[in-house]
Amino acid sequence: MIIEQPRVLVPEKALDANLILRLERYARVCYKSEARTGADTAAPFLKKLLERGHESVIEHEKITVLIIADRGISHEIVRHRIGSYSQESTRYCNYSKDSFGNEITVIEPFFFAGREAYNLWEKACRVAEKSYLELLKYSSPQEARSVLPNSLKTELVVTYNLREWRHFFRLRCSSSAHPQMRQIAIPLLLLFRKRLPVLFEDINYDQNFPGKYYARVIITDDFFHEIGREEL
Repeated sequence: MIIEQPRVLVPEKALDANLILRLERYARVCYKSEARTGADTAAPFLKKLLERGHESVIEHEKITVLIIADRGISHEIVRHRIGSYSQESTRYCNYSKDSFGNEITVIEPFFFAGREAYNLWEKACRVAEKSYLELLKYSSPQEARSVLPNSLKTELVVTYNLREWRHFFRLRCSSSAHPQMRQIAIPLLLLFRKRLPVLFEDINYDQNFPGKYYARVIITDDFFHEIGREEL
């Protein structure tokens, strides 16, 4: 059994500053104020729109990321209605195959670290893995998956328009969100605030969440091949 940490992969081009310029162009159609577009007009113009609650214009642009987390967290993410998802399937993925190392991969719950609860969690996952591999001798992956744990690692491609990303962060970065959700959502928000401040700098987050537990946010090419780690 492999134990991994959660992480988020973000294509470099998805955070292109030209996105802000395009949004300004779209929004100015409403007022026929295209002639007022200048070198530094986009950010203040969009900020004013957001302050007034006119967020529909930012739905024209989207950002796609790849989230690697446990199945439990993925179930919460896909509750967001306005989005597109492509997720690693436990129906079709057979973790007994060589391509998966003949074992399952789980995401470590940071809140158990250094406690007896960690040993109990790890033991439970190993029992689940053993049962899963045994069941595969008599059944298909879609049937054997019944015993897989919530901690099972999953890969989830998420696409939201920018308005939905704002909604996602408002919910998932608050102190009432699940700890493992905050673990991935807060560092992702911090990246978005750094690269696209006018769209995300007004969104608050749980500042008491320990930064040492933040998931890695990795900058990639368009195909999620790592090209660098974003330092927040």
